[in-house]
Amino acid sequence: MVVATVIAALLIATGIAGIVLPILPGLVLVVAGVAVWAVPRGDAVAWWVLGAAVLIAVVGSVVKYLLPGRQLRDSGVPGLTIAAGAVLGVVLFFVIPVVGLFIGFVLGVYLMELRRLRGHDAAWPSTRQALVAVGWSVVIELAAGLLIAAGWAGAVIFA
Repeated sequence: MVVATVIAALLIATGIAGIVLPILPGLVLVVAGVAVWAVPRGDAVAWWVLGAAVLIAVVGSVVKYLLPGRQLRDSGVPGLTIAAGAVLGVVLFFVIPVVGLFIGFVLGVYLMELRRLRGHDAAWPSTRQALVAVGWSVVIELAAGLLIAAGWAGAVIFA
């Protein structure tokens, strides 16, 4: 049981690091860590903690995409611009593994807005909104990961 708890802690810590430095699928690793602890334990507390972890991860993942995207649309950034940012983000993710997704998204938004609005001064506010959206995305996912980790730690200590 101690070995499973140590492996779970390592997976959870790696997952949280993967949220901040998006090399690894952060929330997936955090939930996997909880599962490594919960399955061998097999009692009601373990299953409730695992169920809550999965629920928090799903809600966090959905909110992490919906809220920033909505903020961008509400600020007047067109859907085509957001799509171009997403595509360039995915491309740069493979070129620059650690931060390529974020750099590509922001660069894609900037280039599309530069083309659409014909000037840096007009394109920069949309790009700044993209930076804010990326920041909120990381904060939301990190909050979900930390909430899962806190619930797991509470169960390990008190249950």
